[in-house]
Amino acid sequence: MKTTAKIILGLGVGLFIMSCSKEDNASAGLTVEEATINARIDLANDDVSDIVEEQESFTYANPVTGRSTEMSSSLLSTCATITRVPAFGTPLTPGTQVTKTIDFGTTGCLLNNGNFVKGKIIISFLFQPNASSHTITYTFDQFYHNGILLGGTKTFTRIMSAETPNSPSHPIVTMNMDLTATFPNGNVYTRIGQRVREIIEGYNTPSVLLDNVYQVTGSWTTTYPNLSDLTSTITTPLNVKMSCITPQKPLLVSGVITFVRNGNSATLDYGNGVCDNLAVYTFGGNSYNIIIGN
Repeated sequence: MKTTAKIILGLGVGLFIMSCSKEDNASAGLTVEEATINARIDLANDDVSDIVEEQESFTYANPVTGRSTEMSSSLLSTCATITRVPAFGTPLTPGTQVTKTIDFGTTGCLLNNGNFVKGKIIISFLFQPNASSHTITYTFDQFYHNGILLGGTKTFTRIMSAETPNSPSHPIVTMNMDLTATFPNGNVYTRIGQRVREIIEGYNTPSVLLDNVYQVTGSWTTTYPNLSDLTSTITTPLNVKMSCITPQKPLLVSGVITFVRNGNSATLDYGNGVCDNLAVYTFGGNSYNIIIGN
């Protein structure tokens, strides 16, 4: 039997399932609601990762101002305030410890892709323009993404790939996750794992962000409030298109994540590359349409 469910993921929006398959979900041990929760955490994780990587790259592109000349394609809107130690306007020298605070305020603001955030993200790294490897650490201060409170610490390690006849040297970022996500209903989820993100299009035009396309691989484990674990593995690389900012759609446009618990498996398919807010969750021969974002 093919069953279709629609779930809206957004600030203060409840989950609803337009089907009578609740018992099927429970017996499979992998519910549509759990897929929705994972997708919401993924969305928050991806937005934060984009912001942090962007702010670190802006520092190297312009060590004095630390800003891009193309803010229209940045995730950040004008309601975000960025401060830096050493202060903006101070030239950076190799080996300088840099701390940047991205403050979205206590009432919050809308990112350029339509997601709502508030609080602070604090990133820290050594300014090493000639190093082959860079490590960036970031933490949260009362940071909310679409109503979800994020906590914990994450790190990036960025290296440059070797140049080949078919591909110039380009950055590959390994993201190590150890975070908590507290939902508006008080449920707390923990996530530990790793994602590897590689730019596959647009690196040869550094002043243009909208043509950037990233490929993401990796796996992680999410622990639910009932202490059950759900393992997620990217089985078809995820593609992220920065151009989706313009129509205010989620940046994740294709790829498949496979979930496993107690021998049961399911998949979440993000589509065929079109900028939309749709994904398809499948298990036990049933498929459910999921709407992602606000």
